[in-house]
Amino acid sequence: MFSSLKEKTGAEKLQHPLIIAGLIVVTVIFGYLIARGGIIIAVALMGLFPIIIYFNRFFNDPKVGIFTIIVLGFIAIGLTRYIRNVPFGLSVDGFLVLTYVAVFFRYFNSKVNWTFANRDLTYLSIIWFGYTVLQLFNPEVLSRTAWFYAMRGISLYMVLLIPLAFMIFNRLRFLYLFLYIWGTFSILGTLKGLQQIYIGPDSAEQFWLDTIGGVTHILFGELRAFSFFSDAGQFGAAQGAAGVVGLLVGLNIRGLKNKIFFITMGVFGLWGMMISGTRGAMIVPMVGGVTYLLHRKNVRVIVTGGILLALVYVFFAYTYLGQSNSQIRRMRTAFRPEDDASYLVRLETRRVLSTYLASRPLGGGIGSAGDWGKRFSPQGFLAQIATDSWYVQIWAEQGIVGLILHLFILSYILIKGSFFIMFKLQEQELRGIISALACGFTGIMGASYGNGVLGQMPTGILIYLSMAFIFMSAQLEREYIYLVGKGLSPWSLTNNT
Repeated sequence: MFSSLKEKTGAEKLQHPLIIAGLIVVTVIFGYLIARGGIIIAVALMGLFPIIIYFNRFFNDPKVGIFTIIVLGFIAIGLTRYIRNVPFGLSVDGFLVLTYVAVFFRYFNSKVNWTFANRDLTYLSIIWFGYTVLQLFNPEVLSRTAWFYAMRGISLYMVLLIPLAFMIFNRLRFLYLFLYIWGTFSILGTLKGLQQIYIGPDSAEQFWLDTIGGVTHILFGELRAFSFFSDAGQFGAAQGAAGVVGLLVGLNIRGLKNKIFFITMGVFGLWGMMISGTRGAMIVPMVGGVTYLLHRKNVRVIVTGGILLALVYVFFAYTYLGQSNSQIRRMRTAFRPEDDASYLVRLETRRVLSTYLASRPLGGGIGSAGDWGKRFSPQGFLAQIATDSWYVQIWAEQGIVGLILHLFILSYILIKGSFFIMFKLQEQELRGIISALACGFTGIMGASYGNGVLGQMPTGILIYLSMAFIFMSAQLEREYIYLVGKGLSPWSLTNNT
């Protein structure tokens, strides 16, 4: 009976007695529930259908999970301002796990091909995650609950995302879709930031400012835009990276519409960085720009770009042009640290930490410093220390051993990725796009010296996927050559790579 259903059209299947009986039963149940619960139940049941369709698509095509994770990376933290006391940040963890479950079921009748993930980048992420797991046995640990929350951004997202990208996100089309999603949310992020600056925060944002965020986001009566990100620091750094990636992709990608979109992404990204008032974010376009010049291997381009970067530095460090603008005025202090009291405080903090950590090569334990430390182990020494820098946080919590290991992994990725770009990739468009991702990565590495941005959303998710695309670049180039040779668009999806 059921085998015959498979051979019929959808309309014929609906005429089957079992299907009709099932629909009648479901209709009666829904009618009863709506009669008992009213409009709320009716709306809930209406929302149930798209959810069922979504998860059906999700488990049939696990790539939907990665797209969902990217979107959640942008909006999850911002949602907590509107729906309080709901840990939306954990939704990213949930969808990462669900995506692995979807991969298992998708390939249930055939063996999951793990060979795509058999790469050095995967092993580096496993080593880094393994070290963070060993931190559970650090004798200095005061709270293992704090470890669970803090290690997610430090290593869990990296070790889960990178193998997934290698296995199911390994086609040229997904690189383009990834960039378009990044660009869309970056543009929306800046528009939201502009609303906060020129129209004012909405009621939920104002409540957040009045209760938590005002201390760091309203300085001398001026609001620092934070958009739908966790804070202005994350907003500024993420938009700085979007500015670099957008402009560089726009310079190299083919197609007028593509160029317009990504140049718009780049301009809006840099605009968002400026209105965030995040001084450390200024390093993102500067380091990213230097990296791109080196990738080009062109003396004339390097000299021209070097002159432009020097002019930017002179503008901020040695002039007072635009000083009446609060965003420019705040950015300018990043180039004059001797006039910045907070910079002097950071230097003193690092001096105190160097003394404390001299006898603690493994650090004070993950989650023992900063906000997590204040929440779970407020009595600890590190909980009283403001670890504004990502590298200082790694140093404080995982010691000099962890810091050296972390810097080695990041440096390895940067050096090998740059080698691919400079000496292996031959197709100009793809080389420029991969270079843009690498420049965004190096810019975030630079910004992490002053702010804890690398392990936060959405930056961490974007950077880990960027790493995977950089290390897949040779495979993507083979697909690119095949598609171009066939007269097809790089958007085409093919397994012939």
